[in-house]
Amino acid sequence: MVFYMPGEVIEKTLGRGADLTPRQIVAELDKYVVGQGAAKRAVAIALRNRTRRLKLPAEMADEVAPKNIIMIGPTGVGKTEIARRLARLTSSPFIKVEASKYTEVGYVGRDVESMIRDLVELAVAMVRSEKAVEVRQRAGHNVEERLLDLLLPTLGDSGTGSASSSPSAESLEQHERTREKLRLQLTSGSLEDRPIDLDVRASSFSAMRIFSSAGMEEMDINLKDMMPGLFGTKSRKRRMSLSEAREHLLREEEEKLIDSDTVAKQAIQRVEESGIIFIDEIDKIAGRESGQGPDISREGVQRDLLPIVEGTNASTKYGMVRTNHILFIASGAFHVSKPSDLIPELQGRFPIRVELDTLTQQDFARILKEPKNALTRQYVALMETEGIHLTFTDDALETIARYAAEVNERTENIGARRLHTLMEKLLDEISFAPNELDENSIVIDATHVQRTLSDVIRDQDLSRYIL
Repeated sequence: MVFYMPGEVIEKTLGRGADLTPRQIVAELDKYVVGQGAAKRAVAIALRNRTRRLKLPAEMADEVAPKNIIMIGPTGVGKTEIARRLARLTSSPFIKVEASKYTEVGYVGRDVESMIRDLVELAVAMVRSEKAVEVRQRAGHNVEERLLDLLLPTLGDSGTGSASSSPSAESLEQHERTREKLRLQLTSGSLEDRPIDLDVRASSFSAMRIFSSAGMEEMDINLKDMMPGLFGTKSRKRRMSLSEAREHLLREEEEKLIDSDTVAKQAIQRVEESGIIFIDEIDKIAGRESGQGPDISREGVQRDLLPIVEGTNASTKYGMVRTNHILFIASGAFHVSKPSDLIPELQGRFPIRVELDTLTQQDFARILKEPKNALTRQYVALMETEGIHLTFTDDALETIARYAAEVNERTENIGARRLHTLMEKLLDEISFAPNELDENSIVIDATHVQRTLSDVIRDQDLSRYIL
């Protein structure tokens, strides 16, 4: 059941990007992906519609289905990057799956419902991490007290025969003064290397794996939960440094303070309201039954995928998950097949189709200059760690872009990924022996690019292997 959510609850459910308008979402995506305005516009509207839906009355909100998207375009033009950046922008649970990895029920392989289980596992880890931050201060205080107990056992816990007699007031006062001195040393960090003995929980056989009938999917069964009296908690003494012990104890204290049921409940809610599944290579299963060879399972995978996309209850070890409002973004090159080769029912569940443009020489030049994570900035930062100061001139970037467009046109078009191979070849000598260079400051200009790459670009046969 979907309830009306006020603004602060929407922000907590959908993440920090819940209040962004579609125009602002596109502006954020522009920082990382060059061009592809139609695709950015489509995902921005789909994302904003989630916020709008949660502001509706419960009866209406439950009827509003997400507008799933199919991105059509060659490899390396930004399909996956758009979806990934969208998820990071909103802190939404996001997974990328390959459609070709799944098989229909009855075949050996993963069944499509496993993508929901994977998404829930990711959401649980996200929520648990957020809860750990919330309780870290309390957990840190508890760890400090436990470390002090290890360094200076409580009076009467020394294991001697005097444990039966009550300690005197003077002994208690002396013990407290010593404890406070140790606390100061602990806070200052002067005891981090001190060895101590810590009881560490030993790993025991508490789980087993079974195969379900649905696609032979592996599932974990926790025997401790099923038969709590059968498995006791075992521990063993282990000597380690105080800093290492602190990490062990911090994890234990965080586990004690975090309610697993609350984590599971919030994770499922987050998946149901803001989960994003990116299905890549959907064109690989776009085909009707041929009755022979490996293609026989293609339509079966589509039919298994249909109820997940359409909306169903998927079973996970954390509980049932409704997939009605998960946003599905599919992508494919569709060189051989076309979207109309998908079964009609599945086509209907992806009402929005956007075609991504093939990247041009101008696009390559912009990709090298504009994004926050531009390749040139990455290489400059990498070489800075070696004390080498790289500078790329504008004419060098234009030349690299021209070469990338030429090679893509002559050989396989792999989009912006061509820039990775060109840059690696261009900076091969510098990356291999930076300590042998005569100068620390190196300017990469058009002449340097031509001298390094022209022979490779000119030799078409060689470029097939190197680039």
